[in-house]
This record gives sequence, C-alpha cells and structure tokens, in this order.
Amino acid sequence: MRQLRIDLATCDEGRKTCAHECESACAEKVFKLGDPARAALHIRETADGKGVAYLCDQCGDCVVVCPAEALKRNKLGVVMLDKSLCVGCYICIGFCEKEVFERNPEWVTPYKCTSCGICVKACPHAALEIVDVPEPAYRIL
Repeated sequence: MRQLRIDLATCDEGRKTCAHECESACAEKVFKLGDPARAALHIRETADGKGVAYLCDQCGDCVVVCPAEALKRNKLGVVMLDKSLCVGCYICIGFCEKEVFERNPEWVTPYKCTSCGICVKACPHAALEIVDVPEPAYRIL
C-alpha cells in the first residue's frame, strides 16, 4: 500500500527556515487553490516547538463507515473518493481519528491526501517520502 510518511525530526529542524512548501504545492498543484490551508496535509507546531503531522496513512477506516460506498482502495492501496457517489454527508470527516479529511465550503465532497507525492518533491528538507507498506488487516470498528 502506498503511504506518505514524514520524518518529524527532519521536518522540525527544517521548519526553522521553511515556508511550508509541501502544503503550498499540494494546495496549488493538486487542488488548484492558492491557500496552503486548503492542502490535504498539514504540519502544525505544538507549544514546545515540535511538529505534528496531519497525514492520511490510508488505514481505510473511512471506507467502512461511508454510507454511499464512495470511498474505495485503488490498486496501490490508496483510499480514493469517487465524487460521483459521494452524498456530502461528511461522516468520513467526523470519523477519521487522524483528522485528515478536509472540507472546502465551495465543494460538496471532502478531500484527503492521496499519496500523490507532490509534497515530497516540494519539501526542501527531504522530510517527506512515499513508501510501500503492507495493507492493514481488516478490523471491526
């Protein structure tokens, strides 16, 4: 399964001179939005200066709870949203423990990271990477 990973130690060090290029690249190139706050990944800083990453790990919990069956894994194991099936109920947003689903008020459908790699290329500190990991075992939620 394809997954976006972050080295938070490298990100923490790099953030001292960073302009959040990863978020900007995601928002601009993937979603055609000029606002990095609309990216599908977010790196936030805690009070003690440590980074916290909001990244989809493709766990698939959202697939199970989607009443419209609009969320499915593609052949790479990435959870993708079929916008034509999505009813805009946003259960996936409320259910995601990692808080990785986003909502643009101008769109009906939510969005999340699809592990496309645009942010990896944009990170000047090489803190992000795309890796292949085993798909998680099915679990009862």
